[in-house]
Amino acid sequence: MVSFDPSLTFNHTCLRVKDPKVSIEFYVKNFGLELLKKLDFPEKKFTLYILALNYPGNKGYNKNWAEREGVLELCHNYGSESDPNFKINNGNADPHRGFGHICFTVDNINACCDALESSGVSFKKKLTDGRQKDIAFVLDPDGYWVELINNKAIQPVEYKTEISTYKFNHTMIRVKDAKKSLDFYQNVLGMSLVDTLEFPAAKFTLYFLGYEFDDHSKGKHFSSRQSLLELTHNWGTEDDPDFSYHNGNDEPAGYGHIGVSVKDPASMCKQIEEEYPEVQWVAKYGSFFLNNIAFVKDPDNYWIEILPSNLMAETHDCPGCSGELKDENK
Repeated sequence: MVSFDPSLTFNHTCLRVKDPKVSIEFYVKNFGLELLKKLDFPEKKFTLYILALNYPGNKGYNKNWAEREGVLELCHNYGSESDPNFKINNGNADPHRGFGHICFTVDNINACCDALESSGVSFKKKLTDGRQKDIAFVLDPDGYWVELINNKAIQPVEYKTEISTYKFNHTMIRVKDAKKSLDFYQNVLGMSLVDTLEFPAAKFTLYFLGYEFDDHSKGKHFSSRQSLLELTHNWGTEDDPDFSYHNGNDEPAGYGHIGVSVKDPASMCKQIEEEYPEVQWVAKYGSFFLNNIAFVKDPDNYWIEILPSNLMAETHDCPGCSGELKDENK
């Protein structure tokens, strides 16, 4: 069994974007994220923009980006912003469904939605739409879905919303076989099952997972946390031999991966290889052009980056400043 280091953190979610200037402005203005780093890889013709909530009192405040939770990594491949035919796959349209959405929890969802609507943000689902009146979905500049729910640990103030209380709560992916996926994320990557929500009438189940190595996370309602992984299982897909989800990295591309950081990724990767030889890799530790990271595949072929907590800590931070990976098995 893999021995899990308590430094393990669900660090980031990577999304490819068409125009980074437009996307960064959207997340900074509407959700309070701060641009922490710009990591440029000219030889590979892509740039990574690292954003996170960085308010005092927020876990990870002013820590190195790779050591904290709740990071949004925007990946820009050179030239896409000027290509009229370039379009992101948001993961929600057949036949390329897989990735679902990212989610922010807020202090007052009614006031938050009013503010977003006043700012001209497009909605996929308003609070008044459908049967669920306590959630909303907005669209980012690339058409990715961004869910909004109330943080149940905060008592809302009528007609007001405070952006510094927002949390990058979870990332949702659809999975074919819940049992296999839960086994992978719990036993291979060391996450804990935080909550389960079942919807028999609609025939699907939601599983929320995260790391719980410290008292900061244990026992809290999932809406008050950052960096959870939501697995959506639509009943019956596990019995269909021809069924599969799009992983976001095959064409048409969009969603990239989630990343977990740890102090000693080499040791973790070695243990995974020894204990779970059946697990597939995009890039094993030491084989990627950044030789201190790795990419592993989950049962649905979604990618998970394993990176060191001090990755690129020496590079220039840019508070206030306003690539495509290839599968070596193909």
